[in-house]
Amino acid sequence: MSRIFTTSVAAVYPHYVTKVERKGRTKAELDQVIEWLTGFDEPALSSHLAAGTTFEDFFAEARLNPHASSITGVVCGVRVEEIDDPLMQKIRYLDKLVDELAKGKSMEKVLRA
Repeated sequence: MSRIFTTSVAAVYPHYVTKVERKGRTKAELDQVIEWLTGFDEPALSSHLAAGTTFEDFFAEARLNPHASSITGVVCGVRVEEIDDPLMQKIRYLDKLVDELAKGKSMEKVLRA
């Protein structure tokens, strides 16, 4: 089991916020991306952050977007579409969306609209 599975989303979320804000994007845009992927609206996301929910439990409760499989590309040197472990793939989907947001892609492209 990867260490990230038992890491709380709240421990990583501030790093996501810093990454996107450093590139001129907003926390609201980040939250929109997370909602698109997981189905968690702002109150639900805040609840998970406050509760210290692990990535394993976070994605177990998520309603993954049916278009998530259209997320492709490389994160940490690994193609997300080729990751065998379903939980790790979901975590990398989130990482990839955050990367795309930080790189300045339009929200339509990030959200696969």
